[in-house]
Amino acid sequence: MKRDLAAIAAFALVVALLPLVTSSGVVLNFAMMVLYATLMAQAWNLLGGYGGQFSFGHALFFGTGAYAQAIAQLQWGLNPWPALAAAMLLAAAVGLFVGALSFRYGLKGSYFALVTLAFAEVFRVLALSVPFTGAGVGLMVPLKGGAANMQFEGRAGFVWLSLALVCAAFVLTAWLRHSRFGAWLQAVRDNEDAARAIGVDPFRTKLAAIGLSGALMGGAGAFYVQVFQYIDPGIAFGPHTSVEALVAAIVGGMGTLWGPLLGAATLHVLADLTRNLFGNLPGLNMIIYGCVLVLIVMFAPRGVVGVGRSVRDLWHSQERRRD
Repeated sequence: MKRDLAAIAAFALVVALLPLVTSSGVVLNFAMMVLYATLMAQAWNLLGGYGGQFSFGHALFFGTGAYAQAIAQLQWGLNPWPALAAAMLLAAAVGLFVGALSFRYGLKGSYFALVTLAFAEVFRVLALSVPFTGAGVGLMVPLKGGAANMQFEGRAGFVWLSLALVCAAFVLTAWLRHSRFGAWLQAVRDNEDAARAIGVDPFRTKLAAIGLSGALMGGAGAFYVQVFQYIDPGIAFGPHTSVEALVAAIVGGMGTLWGPLLGAATLHVLADLTRNLFGNLPGLNMIIYGCVLVLIVMFAPRGVVGVGRSVRDLWHSQERRRD
């Protein structure tokens, strides 16, 4: 645990110094978007990587946090900082609601994945229909400059904000790796019946995991609203957000501390390269995500963080075949 916390502190220090070293908007925007994607991937990783509950609809929590952040400011006059906390709590509550319905009836695997996808679509349709979400037009948060309103003049402030959220997610994950609850969660992931036999309650364990995962994803949604000052149902609850979260976690390495960061950085580097080479071709990023995911599953099932081990195992297997 001490080594993990030291590594997180070193990472935070390096990234925090980045805006002081360079004022390049391109570099700072890239760092901000990688951190934003890392937060989403780590949120998915808590439930999918450590809990073994694959979700195809994490946009449900993202959209809940995004709309809560926007509505709290526009209709309730709440300052963005307490609105962020409220958005994360509401997203966690939605996670607990979905988890209670799903886990109570023993849904897991592909059934759970489809249920989360269905809930995300239901919320998207609701957001299109009710007036307080702006329906199909969406909501636009007015510009009120200043750190007190969580709207910074340059990208440096947003880099530091996203870094704080990501470090909180890292600390939570590090605690999960070394805590009794984390051991329960991984036991449930590996074998629910065996976990139940030693006194672990799979329902409560998975319910707590989806609540924590929903809170982090809601924080990502609230951050998105503050950066881009706009949200609509397609952005909030669309499949692209869910895909980005799960692919980054899988590519980087599920059930690891640094995998989501490596996966998010890898995907954003590829996205920027293809954008420069081929322009903004519609759907190209999804094709790239799919190809990268297939290659990772085939040749590096442990993700980028486990490439060295995967290569070593492949080498040893080839050696045994020769012998």
